[in-house]
Amino acid sequence: MIKQHLIANARSISFPNCTKIKSFRHFCRLLFNGFFCCAVRMGSKVKGAMASLARENSFKTIFSSSRKSEDDDENQGSSSASQSPGKKWISELSSLANVVVGRCARILLLSTEDLQQQFETEASDFIKHPSRYARNFLEYCCFKALAVATQLTDHVSDKGFRRLTFDMMLAWEAPAMTSKPLLKVDIENYVGPEAFERLAPAIPTVADVITAHNLFDVLTSSTRGRLPFPIYDKYLAGVEKAIKTMKNQSASTMLSSLRLANGEMIIDVDGTVTTQPVLQHVGVSAWPGRLTLTDHALYFEALGIVSYDKAKKYDLSSDLKQVVKPDLTGPWGARLFDKAVMYKSISLPEPVVMEFPELTGHSRRDYWLAILQEILCVHQFIRKFHLEGVGRAEAISKSVLGILRLRAIREAFHILPPHPERLLTFNLAEKLPGGDLILEALSDLLPSVDARSPRNNEVHISKNMDKSGLHSTSALSTLSSLGFTFSKVSGATDETGLPVGEVLVGELTPLERAVMQSRSSFEKVELAQATIQGVKVEGIDTNAAVMKELLLPAIEFVKWLQVLATWEDPLKSVIFCTIVCYIIYRGWICYALPCFFLAIAIFMLCSHHFSKGKPITEIRVAAPPTQNTVEQLLALQQAVSQVEELVQDGNIILLKIRALLLAAFPQATDRAAVVLIFLAIILAFLPSKIIILLVFLEIFTRQMPLRQPSTERVTRRFREWWFSIPAAPVLLDKPKQEKKKK
Repeated sequence: MIKQHLIANARSISFPNCTKIKSFRHFCRLLFNGFFCCAVRMGSKVKGAMASLARENSFKTIFSSSRKSEDDDENQGSSSASQSPGKKWISELSSLANVVVGRCARILLLSTEDLQQQFETEASDFIKHPSRYARNFLEYCCFKALAVATQLTDHVSDKGFRRLTFDMMLAWEAPAMTSKPLLKVDIENYVGPEAFERLAPAIPTVADVITAHNLFDVLTSSTRGRLPFPIYDKYLAGVEKAIKTMKNQSASTMLSSLRLANGEMIIDVDGTVTTQPVLQHVGVSAWPGRLTLTDHALYFEALGIVSYDKAKKYDLSSDLKQVVKPDLTGPWGARLFDKAVMYKSISLPEPVVMEFPELTGHSRRDYWLAILQEILCVHQFIRKFHLEGVGRAEAISKSVLGILRLRAIREAFHILPPHPERLLTFNLAEKLPGGDLILEALSDLLPSVDARSPRNNEVHISKNMDKSGLHSTSALSTLSSLGFTFSKVSGATDETGLPVGEVLVGELTPLERAVMQSRSSFEKVELAQATIQGVKVEGIDTNAAVMKELLLPAIEFVKWLQVLATWEDPLKSVIFCTIVCYIIYRGWICYALPCFFLAIAIFMLCSHHFSKGKPITEIRVAAPPTQNTVEQLLALQQAVSQVEELVQDGNIILLKIRALLLAAFPQATDRAAVVLIFLAIILAFLPSKIIILLVFLEIFTRQMPLRQPSTERVTRRFREWWFSIPAAPVLLDKPKQEKKKK
């Protein structure tokens, strides 16, 4: 009976790639084969997983093998019934934060309870306050886990690591149980700027404290200030590619001809492709070649007939008063193309210009200009704060990682940011308002020249580690873990890296505070510069009209003084003259300038009080009539002619004074000498206030009806005397033009 029932039910079952069940024996055979295949597959998976674990011997298995269980935890959220035995669900944390903490515990080879117990022991009462407990505990776990995970050589290429760091940022935005739940981590989730700027600098290959804000702006330029995972993953893929490219360039046999110092690391190479050469201009000559930048120098190898010639080295680490700036180039010395970088120093007889030809734009030149300035800035920083040993290597490593991130942006998104220097640590600090304070705070985190011994470095590290649970990885250890070799550094504590103290759990470091203050000032400067760009107008006549309108109050005041000086209204002129003479006689003229500044300050305060935040009213300027190109050129030619006439008149005055001094016209010289002696006697014996009073009366009463005839007569005699003075001769020596040999 049972057998017939099983056969009846089995006949209705259809297996993939199988026909209907024909008999009970057929059903048992199929069932046995299915169980056997499942067992074989499960055994092969277990065997493959064990082989993978033994082969990789890294944290990749932690990132990958636990992904499925983590997704289950995320989907089931805070339901206590879904928790598996042995897992502790921390009630203060959100579901996503609990998942992230669990993943951090697995990286640290600890249980969640042990990790929480360490936090309770190390953290202060301020950090463990209930209002900030969830976020601070999450930061503690993340920083500790990242300090371990970033020591892997290929941590950037690991998909699990990328997802983990993104989940950390998502959890940081909603760490507490009362926060808005984030049950599923997918492409619809976005990371904000605060979470990125807080956690990304804990991974030196991803971001830096000083440039994290600008990096986030670049990554989210197309997503309205929120970072999705695809863009974050694409950026890290660019970082991975940039690391491999830098390694390949360092290990390439093509670069074996360069005589690099021990530990000198190649950062970038350009000019190896025939279609994109680098041209070196010295004088009017140009030659193609290959350009190589290291962390200490710039090398140019001219292209020879068969291979490259001996490299020319331009030292960037010494104090040679180097200057790197954009320049124009062109054929036969013509300045036509804005695609070059000019380098000069006191060790070179003349500047050297490196041209980066490209069909459109000058992004290639801008990239090299930015990274060259970064290397110069980092060595200026090293010299300023006298860094040696570990501190020097750490500063250079920060600079190299900044260039690495800029290359990642350029290669991943196939575009260079509008201001590439803003993604480079030391270049940005030199240009930010308050950048000197940022560099001082950064130097305090690095061992200085006095901390040369391993013992001193250990003390320096322990002091930093005592500050509220610090867990950070240095740029030097990160580069070393990526496989880049450095020269032997004195003072290194161990091979795993040196924590430098750039991240603190639950509080901001002096470096972070300096960066935030500088960024606030920089935003105000950018707003001010935006208003400047908005009010710029084109055309000489238009700018002259705007300037005339702006100077209208001063022009009206001068006109009013001229009316008083011409004595058109004698009563007003007499009153003004009397008041000024009284002020001069009483010695109050010294208070005129302070009173003027005080009046302006009072006016500004009154304007601030009555405006109440209202925008400034626009200045209405009557636009001059439009001119075509020919009229504008004629106006420009006329303006140049007027300037030339003014310069000629000035030269004539100077030549006549020279003739007076050398007695070219003795009679005029004698009169000038008598006048100067008379003025010297007056200045020597009369008080200064009497002299000022006499000068004012002389100038102000010239147009007075009683003095006007005598003034005209004296003016005419002075003009006749001045015209009678000859000018000193001038001889122009023109250099002989010698034909230059080609």
